[in-house]
Amino acid sequence: MTQDELKALVGQAAVAHVVPGSIVGVGTGSTVNCFIDALAPLKDQIAGAVSSSVKSTERLLALGIKVLDANEVSSIPVYIDGADEIDHGGHMIKGGGAALTREKIVADLAERFICIADASKLVDTLGAFPLPVEVIPMAATQVIRRFGQAYGGQAQVRAGVTTDNGNVIVDVRGLQITDPLAMEAEVSQWPGVVTVGIFARHKAKVCLLGTPEGVRTLTF
Repeated sequence: MTQDELKALVGQAAVAHVVPGSIVGVGTGSTVNCFIDALAPLKDQIAGAVSSSVKSTERLLALGIKVLDANEVSSIPVYIDGADEIDHGGHMIKGGGAALTREKIVADLAERFICIADASKLVDTLGAFPLPVEVIPMAATQVIRRFGQAYGGQAQVRAGVTTDNGNVIVDVRGLQITDPLAMEAEVSQWPGVVTVGIFARHKAKVCLLGTPEGVRTLTF
C-alpha cells in the first residue's frame, strides 16, 4: 500500500473512536484530512468540532461540519491528530505543519489523544525528524543559540513560514530525545518559546498505525 493509502486507512479507522453526540477535537495535516473526509458522512451525529488550524477549519466547514471556538468548550472526549514521530511510549514530535501551539491547546481539552499515523512514524527514539518550536520572532536567534549550547542541536528558522499566531518556526536537527517529558518542560520555559513540538505531557493514549497488513492499534 502507498503512504496515501495507509493514511486513508487510519483516517477511516479513527471515525470509530468518535463519541456520538459529542464534540470532537480535530488536528492538522494530510492524515487528518483523510479523517475529516471520513467524518463528513457522520456530521449530523456529532455536536461539532474544535479545530487546531485555519486549514482544518476550512476543510471542516466546506464539508458542512460545525466548528466551535476552543473558548466555547470545557472538555472533549477525544482529540484525533497525526504525528511526525511517535515512540513506543506514546510521546510524539508534532509541528511539521506549523500548527503545534493550537494542536497542544486542543489536546489539553481532550480526555484522550488518538494519534493516527502510518508505520514510518513509529520510532524507538524521537529526534530524527527536526523538532519544531514556535517562537516569537524577536527571540529566534536566542533560541537557536540556546539549542546548540544546551543540546548540541542545529537549529534554523523555517523559511517562508508564519504560524496562524503570527510567529516563526525554528526547526532543530541532530537531537536524540531520550527524556521527552523533561525536555518539553525545560524548553517550554525559555523566553520567547511559545510551544515546543514535543507532546509528552499530552502524549497519545492510542495510536492507530497504518501498516501493509492493516490498522495496528497501540495503547499507552
